[in-house]
Amino acid sequence: MNLNDNIIAFVLGGGRGTRIYPLTKERSKPAIPIGSKYRIIDIPISNCMNSGINKIFVLTQFNSKSLNQHINNAYRFDHFSEKFVDILPAAQTMDNTNWYQGTADAIRQNIRYIDSFPNCKTVLILSGDQLYNFDFRLLYDLHSKANADVTIATIPVPKNHVGEFGILKIKKNKDFFKIIDFKEKATCSDIIDKFVMKNNKHEKPHCLASMGIYMFKKDVLIDYLNASNKQDFGKELIPQLIKEKLVVPYLFTGYWEDVGTIKAFHKANLDLLGRNPKLKIKPEFPIYTNPRFLPPVFCHNAKIENVILGDGAIVLGGELKNSVIGVRSYINENVYLENSLVLGADWYESDTVQADLLAKGQIPLGIGAGSIIKNTIIDKNVRIGKNVKILNEENLIEYTAPDESYFVKDSIVVIPKGVTIPDNFKI
Repeated sequence: MNLNDNIIAFVLGGGRGTRIYPLTKERSKPAIPIGSKYRIIDIPISNCMNSGINKIFVLTQFNSKSLNQHINNAYRFDHFSEKFVDILPAAQTMDNTNWYQGTADAIRQNIRYIDSFPNCKTVLILSGDQLYNFDFRLLYDLHSKANADVTIATIPVPKNHVGEFGILKIKKNKDFFKIIDFKEKATCSDIIDKFVMKNNKHEKPHCLASMGIYMFKKDVLIDYLNASNKQDFGKELIPQLIKEKLVVPYLFTGYWEDVGTIKAFHKANLDLLGRNPKLKIKPEFPIYTNPRFLPPVFCHNAKIENVILGDGAIVLGGELKNSVIGVRSYINENVYLENSLVLGADWYESDTVQADLLAKGQIPLGIGAGSIIKNTIIDKNVRIGKNVKILNEENLIEYTAPDESYFVKDSIVVIPKGVTIPDNFKI
């Protein structure tokens, strides 16, 4: 089934990303590198393209330069195709001088683009900060058969984690289930108990949570956005729709992770590792990205166990374990790296440049010889000296260095983009 003629998709990529700072210090959240060679934005776009949805708008707002550049470089279609991935930045107009005030408001400010496709009867709305594989043709099939006004993709989550999500209550409605109640990020236990699913006594209590993936009848979406000034889907518009329209759940059973925090981002990358990873990137369901035409990975005298190596990475020795290494990463001899993410570099430094820097007492790009690093996220273009130890030996949970050369978030050390860590430094 080709959905391209019937569906347009909007990917919401405009949030500030404060929970995943400092990775969002110089970029938007969807532009953060993930899985050694991709950007987070590649996930929803690739899921659309693999599902036959090729009319895609990406809504941007904060720190969007690198995101815009990536999309323009990665998603180019021929002049004779109706396929596109277009960027819709928040912009002042004669009718509206406001930034996007929320997820629903972002779509409202771009209704004219929905109206410009009269043959499209369905609108798919996606978040720009999730890791998953989803064939949206299955979502569309349920949406059509149920004749739903809105279909919400859902996933079961443990009761003790529902404060991070919107949770919903369902009941049987003829041949399908209907959503009859919805609460966004509920924290009161009495309220949560009303949403706990009836399950096997051997299972832990869980609730049905929204994945932030909505499929609308186009006319319903436009009518409701025009009739109100509600700014957010989860907090405002969805609860109203549930009372007045047919809103059905689609139960997603695959891997899904919201990567909106440092802890979740770290976990999602490591979930790609192993012989049987929690999320397997399949050739028949690829993740598309910007082709860089980099040289192959080079490894010399290194022990590598359960590691993803990005294009053009250079490993000169040591031991790498349970880690994700980004494009153009440079790792010197006798480095020990474990449970860590190295997001890579935007350029190479030649042997001559490296020698010149060392002669001046400066530190080249990459990780210096003899360094030991565990449970760390190293952003792009970082320079780490020799014999550095990043181990969080004080077991800090949250900390910001006075000069912001490093952060600790959820016990994970984060080295921001472009930082230099001197020789023999210890964390």
